[in-house]
Amino acid sequence: MTSLPSHEKLKEMTLTNVTVGYDGGAIVKEASFQLLEGQIGCLLGPSGCGKSTLLRAIAGFEPLMTGEIKIDGKIISSPSITINPEERHIGMVFQDIALFPHLTIAQNIAFGLTAWPKKAANERVDYLLDLVGLSGFQARYPHSLSGGQQQRVALARAMAPKPKLLLMDEPFSGLDAKLREELVPDIREILQHEKMSALLVTHDQMEAFAMADQVSVMDAGEIHQTGSPYEVYHQPETRFVASFIGHGDFLPATVCGPDCVHSDLGNIHGDLDHGFADNTDVDLLIRPDDILHDDDSEFVGVIVSKWFRGSHFLYRVKLSSGKVVYCFASSHHNHHVGQEIGLTVHLDHLVMFPR
Repeated sequence: MTSLPSHEKLKEMTLTNVTVGYDGGAIVKEASFQLLEGQIGCLLGPSGCGKSTLLRAIAGFEPLMTGEIKIDGKIISSPSITINPEERHIGMVFQDIALFPHLTIAQNIAFGLTAWPKKAANERVDYLLDLVGLSGFQARYPHSLSGGQQQRVALARAMAPKPKLLLMDEPFSGLDAKLREELVPDIREILQHEKMSALLVTHDQMEAFAMADQVSVMDAGEIHQTGSPYEVYHQPETRFVASFIGHGDFLPATVCGPDCVHSDLGNIHGDLDHGFADNTDVDLLIRPDDILHDDDSEFVGVIVSKWFRGSHFLYRVKLSSGKVVYCFASSHHNHHVGQEIGLTVHLDHLVMFPR
């Protein structure tokens, strides 16, 4: 009897100073990060920043100009070495799903299991369909499934051969917002159940935060910061990360002590990790959740626009200086544009950049 192919879990993938480009021009520039066993990583950035190109280089579809990519200590890509994509033990879920319309769901999932004994392949297909919540769909065809169901089948097909690493290139972009919100945590749970390392490409921050353990924020071909979702939101290392992740405003401020800055919001005290000398002019990052509506506060601003978010309002409020900042308010506090409201500042960690 033919034995099952051996399948090992990814221990680590390391990118070191990876540059990818065409005709001498770099699209991705000296990208470096590491993905460990069982981690779900994410390349997050605006359209055209190079994240999909970097993913394709990891898959083996693009050559490197400089640097190297290693899986478990073995070089799979460098300017002089390129291991074929089919030899990398990497699975991929594409943006357009790309299921074979003439094959049944079971045949689609079993497509990469030709080296498996038939009984083992059938058992793997049944197991994965149960895992993704589609038991009994073996004989159906892709056209009879909803978009979310097709995406689950595409995931099952990519996971079927038990790859060391699963790559996902904007896999949820074709789904409506509500379905995305339901499907993303389900996919994360499925990957965790399989203890499978994965790397997601997306421009959607909420998708990245819901899916990933580690986020690499990219812009113009460069990785600005790699860290947990919490770190890239609350502890941005560059001005781009601070402005791209979440809503926020940069408020002119002056350092007035070891734990204090002075701004249009008054003196603000909090943890500082900046190295700026006293009296240095800086830009202070203000998030919507840093300023709350407070009827009892003597510090006021005027509402210039508002968005109802169900559980809360997100206001844009003009300060006496003319600067405009975001403000959170409970959905019970329905104030109109032009109304003056009280504000209170809740900042415990001050994020600043040189002006």
